[in-house]
Amino acid sequence: MGVPKPLPRSFFEQQTLQVAKDLLGKYIIRETDGETVSACIVDVEAYVGFDDRASHASRGRTKRTDIMFGLSGRAYVYLIYGMYHCLNLVTEAIDYPAAVLIRGIEVCQKDSAHAGAPVRIDGPGRTCRFLRVDRTLNGLDTTLGQGLWIEDRGEKIAPLRIQALPRVGVDYAEAWAKKPWRFCIEQHPVKRARRRNVSS
Repeated sequence: MGVPKPLPRSFFEQQTLQVAKDLLGKYIIRETDGETVSACIVDVEAYVGFDDRASHASRGRTKRTDIMFGLSGRAYVYLIYGMYHCLNLVTEAIDYPAAVLIRGIEVCQKDSAHAGAPVRIDGPGRTCRFLRVDRTLNGLDTTLGQGLWIEDRGEKIAPLRIQALPRVGVDYAEAWAKKPWRFCIEQHPVKRARRRNVSS
């Protein structure tokens, strides 16, 4: 692999809804144990500000959410149900809690039988498991291009292919749960990763 070309902090400093849509078609790169894996981001959710009742930050600044109030471009990784990790990218200005959750990716198989065929991995838990993301990456600055970062490889997503949907699993947020702040690329007929018992 060549020299890392991570997205700059200025990309993440934009308004969160814009960052979420702009992340579609970008590539997430994970470097671990001498191996580099890349995947196209196809499904995200935005969490914006103090008033967003679906956001962890709506409960105030805590030890857990402190990263959401910090530099944009950092990774916010947390555990759900005591076993599944979720990867978020912090956005906007310092002291304004906002982030984008990475919900789904597409990867290309390397085996001879299906070389080049894209496989869609749905759900933040499955995404983190594939990328080997856990709490050790919490707070990582993705703009440095070390361990985990995001790259623009020139793939353009037509606006008509982007679906805006309600966020998932946040019914407790009442009206905020209905906001169409989940953005995903309309699926082509691709092979889907076999579902396992992992949170979506």
